Amino acid sequence: MTKKIDARGKACPQPVMMTKEAVEKGERDLVIYLDNPVAASNVQRFLSKQGFSMSLRDEEGHIIIEAKAQGNLSPVPTLVQAQDNKTAILITRIILGGKDAELGEVLIKGFLGTLAQLEVPPASIALMNEGVKLANKGTPTCEHLQEIAAKGTTVLVCGTCTNHFGITDNVGVGTISNMFEITDTLLKAAKVISF
Repeated sequence: MTKKIDARGKACPQPVMMTKEAVEKGERDLVIYLDNPVAASNVQRFLSKQGFSMSLRDEEGHIIIEAKAQGNLSPVPTLVQAQDNKTAILITRIILGGKDAELGEVLIKGFLGTLAQLEVPPASIALMNEGVKLANKGTPTCEHLQEIAAKGTTVLVCGTCTNHFGITDNVGVGTISNMFEITDTLLKAAKVISF
């Protein structure tokens, strides 16, 4: 039976994550509906690495990928094994990337949303400077951080920074922390990703 995936209107990386979920469930025949070429390219690359053959067609702006597994499927890799996970992430901004705030907001939401979907998330996330605003209650970024924390990630939120911005009472995830604890956590990590 063919599994149909409607990923139209889904922001990156959702189309790939939806496809990955179907492959992990053992689906061998897929039809994926997309509405932008970047998402189609990302899905094709993922499926190719998993051993699928594909055809692609464009029907009035709707991209359709038909994919069939060839032979034994490659295991879908996790990025890190649980016992090796010693990565810390330091976030100091409310956007990811350069000066385009609108794009940066989309990217930070996508980044945190992707972390939330990983089987093995980072060991810790430290929020400093304006990055603490990502932990504001009721925001999509706070919800993603809550999902990540529920998987065992330590979320440290700089208390000096929340006081500065007047948002201490509105922090919805993690521990209000201090420079010593954050510095100690980052220095003990095997790898630190910072932005």
